[in-house]
Amino acid sequence: MKFLLLDACGAAATVALADSARTPAVFAQHALEERSAAATLLPAVRALLAEAQLALRDLDAIAVVNGPGSFTGVRIGVSAAKGLSEGAGLPVIAISRLAVLAALGEGKRVHAVLDAGRGEFYLGTYEGTRCVREAMVTQVELLAAVANAPGAVCACEARVVDALRALSPVMVAEPVAGDAFALAAAAFAAKSFANVAMLDGNYLRRADAEMLERQKIALAAKAQ
Repeated sequence: MKFLLLDACGAAATVALADSARTPAVFAQHALEERSAAATLLPAVRALLAEAQLALRDLDAIAVVNGPGSFTGVRIGVSAAKGLSEGAGLPVIAISRLAVLAALGEGKRVHAVLDAGRGEFYLGTYEGTRCVREAMVTQVELLAAVANAPGAVCACEARVVDALRALSPVMVAEPVAGDAFALAAAAFAAKSFANVAMLDGNYLRRADAEMLERQKIALAAKAQ
């Protein structure tokens, strides 16, 4: 199985090629300059394929890490995957960035945590490859979630580690496209493909009603 893997969720996007018949499976990978994905992602894919002497149609699937992360980066990655898929007739596999991060951690249960800004976090609780929960949470909610379901806490951002020192988080390298290969291969074997027409980013945004309620509580607290 040959895959093109895309991840534009972080500051620096990455593209990779993988082949399950090779060792190591991820045999080519390229990191783009920070915040350049809009202009350089597709050229990087073409260059990577040319270096490997492969055409897009030689591949079996395209895997895209579809968030959560940078809104712009997620949109660029998803749009690129959809366009390439339509052009070559390849299936698309969508993979959560939290699932990739959790796979870099250790333990039966892993709480993968990413910074969501404004004092909030993206939390993905995984038992092996099974997703128990993904949500945007406050620090208080995250502490409660880990207390109720103890497990290893895994992060890739220093600011998250600093904010969660009480949980003794393990810091790992920021995930790159190649790190999604094992999850992509498992999804391919299970024929778990995305509906390309409906595919969107995994933004984990709060519902409007919940956001309004939080704003009311915050305003009421300031008024006291």
